[in-house]
Amino acid sequence: MAGMKDYVNHRVEENREAIEGHVREILRLIGEDVDREGLLETPARVTRMYEEIFAGYQVDPREVLGVTFDEKHEELVIVKDIVYYSQCEHHMAPFFGKAHIGYIPSGKIAGLSKLARLVEAVTRRLQVQERITSEIADIMDEVLKPHGVMVVVEGEHLCMCSRGVKKPGSHTMTSAVRGLFRTDAASRSEFLSLIKG
Repeated sequence: MAGMKDYVNHRVEENREAIEGHVREILRLIGEDVDREGLLETPARVTRMYEEIFAGYQVDPREVLGVTFDEKHEELVIVKDIVYYSQCEHHMAPFFGKAHIGYIPSGKIAGLSKLARLVEAVTRRLQVQERITSEIADIMDEVLKPHGVMVVVEGEHLCMCSRGVKKPGSHTMTSAVRGLFRTDAASRSEFLSLIKG
């Protein structure tokens, strides 16, 4: 399976003309001259961008983990610093950051690149960071049935940096803990120390 950039939101593709018309109307309503040279292609560009940044609607995140492998390894596995980009569902403003995923297998492992693809499938939708974090943990728990899963997501939200309270540089951290990580403080500490290192 290729990266998310190879997926297209077919709903956007099918509704291209209507979306372009709405973008043009929004530009007009905010006071822009929609016939100005710099804006002539903007509705088409925005629509093409939507095909890509909302590609997650075309993917079942559970299927992204793909084929799993039987493996006796039952120690901590971490993929950290998985860069993501998403859109806040409250303001349709971008937010972005890094996801860190750790799990303790119980006989099944996933290819490491599949964890990055899972992050892409979940984030390429209108989202909130809290839901991203929980969805990743829940899908890992459901598909791999590990002894435990821990997910930490950090993000910078433009809806908070460039509008409203206008606090650039502030970062939001969220975590989701499943299975063994809930009860085993040593496993939680190991995960947290390794993602900081």
